[in-house]
Amino acid sequence: MKLLIVEDEHLIATSLKKGLEQERYTVDIAFDGLEGYDLAASGEYDIILLDLMLPGLDGVSICQKLRSENIHTPILMLTAKSQLDDKVKGFDVGADDYLTKPFAFEELLARIRALSRRPQQTTNKVLSLADLTIDTTNYQVKRGTKDIRLSSKEYSLLECLVRHAGQILNKDQLIQYVWSYESDILPNTVEVYIRNLRQKIDQPFKKKLIQTIRGFGYKISE
Repeated sequence: MKLLIVEDEHLIATSLKKGLEQERYTVDIAFDGLEGYDLAASGEYDIILLDLMLPGLDGVSICQKLRSENIHTPILMLTAKSQLDDKVKGFDVGADDYLTKPFAFEELLARIRALSRRPQQTTNKVLSLADLTIDTTNYQVKRGTKDIRLSSKEYSLLECLVRHAGQILNKDQLIQYVWSYESDILPNTVEVYIRNLRQKIDQPFKKKLIQTIRGFGYKISE
């Protein structure tokens, strides 16, 4: 699953990102409301963790704008405000849940899991292509009846390809989706992970799904 954190306190945002990545989530961060809105409106996220008080554009306004544009990505509000009227205002503009700072990381994980189980208009929980299936709730990958074990990055790369089945994705697009803003990632890292995926997804089977489009990138198709 891919999450977006919109939080102006850098220490909190980076700590959450580190913890969530250890739980096998892919995480992007925005440190102000304008950048957060741009990412939320243009990116593909499974859940948005949205601070209420933000520079540039506050969380309530971001939530309201996204919902008005028919973007129904689940939104979990994160805020130091605990008054009832603040919560009501957040829910009224379309937030799905509310967590008051300070909070235990385990509670945040539980709320993310709960949101991921809700039926959503924007996210299919089970992705399929030919005889390949990906359960994005519990990260199970199967080809036919065979379970396939993947690392967290291999899983994220495969999910990205399947979500864009039939489309050619270049290395920069894959790096942005899978590795987010990690500065030490090189283009040949994508080649290494594609090779690893092929060994697990394609080589044991007759039908090959992952294709290299020379000079352009990669795609997965039947």
